[in-house]
Amino acid sequence: MAENIRTDEATGTDTVGHEWDGIEELNTPLPRWWLWTFYATVFWALVYVILYPAWPLVNSATAGVLGWSSRGDVEQQLAARQEQLAPVHEALIAADINSIPGNDELRTTAIQGGASAYKVHCVQCHGADAAGLGGYPNLNDDDWLWGGDLEAIEYTLVHGIRNPDHDETRFSQMPAFGADGLLDSAQIADTVAYVRTLSGEEQASAASQRGAELFANNCAVCHGAEGKGDRSLGAPNLTDAIALYGTDRESLTNTIYYSRNGVMPRWGQRLDAATIRMLAVYIHSLGGGEAAPVPEEAGQETENAEGAAQAETASADSESSDG
Repeated sequence: MAENIRTDEATGTDTVGHEWDGIEELNTPLPRWWLWTFYATVFWALVYVILYPAWPLVNSATAGVLGWSSRGDVEQQLAARQEQLAPVHEALIAADINSIPGNDELRTTAIQGGASAYKVHCVQCHGADAAGLGGYPNLNDDDWLWGGDLEAIEYTLVHGIRNPDHDETRFSQMPAFGADGLLDSAQIADTVAYVRTLSGEEQASAASQRGAELFANNCAVCHGAEGKGDRSLGAPNLTDAIALYGTDRESLTNTIYYSRNGVMPRWGQRLDAATIRMLAVYIHSLGGGEAAPVPEEAGQETENAEGAAQAETASADSESSDG
């Protein structure tokens, strides 16, 4: 190769010694600034490998002398943020959940935190707009299976739906009337006809009249004689046109034939109490949230007080008339 090296007459630079089809390459030296930049990058790479995580291993990576990692940095930031929010979270947990909507600071914090938690944990099933997907409830309306007040929503979040390893989970079970041989296809068709009359989606017919008797014997125990449902059992109201799986004939037939057994995780074992409470307040604020139910004794006292007031008014009117 050395014997092929020659000096280019035009530039005065030696060639590298090889040639292809008459074309030769000049052995032009690299600029000094480029060489020093290259050496600097090599040095920087060596320092970085020593100081920071760099080489992947089977289950981890080299830690680096400084012990820094992006994951650790994020954890520190999250811990600092949690420490900053700790007083508000403690206030949320300590407060009566029904009082939170009346406290502007707690309500704002709960809705903002709940919206963030919803995007992480709930959007996959209930949708980005909380309108629900197939078989998952719409959280914007006021149609609830287990109750739409704050305490009911929080309980559902904590204990979930149909978690067999948890005694306090929400659990409703509808028989698979067709698959289990409780009703034949004709009887199921008649029951579907009757159920659709309850929501006004179908006119009364001979089939619906036969279905009314079947409904009374098989369905009313959970859905009620009028089909308005029972929240203590998670039995839906059949008199409206809202249904998780659809109110058309095919969907209702499948529901009665095979039953439905939707599941929701019990978030009490996955999320902290403050996050669950924020989720409850956020969901309650979407438009379908209900007021806390009035205790039976308190309701009776109110009725008695109203009755006494009416009696006093009537007595005063009578005395005024006698006078």
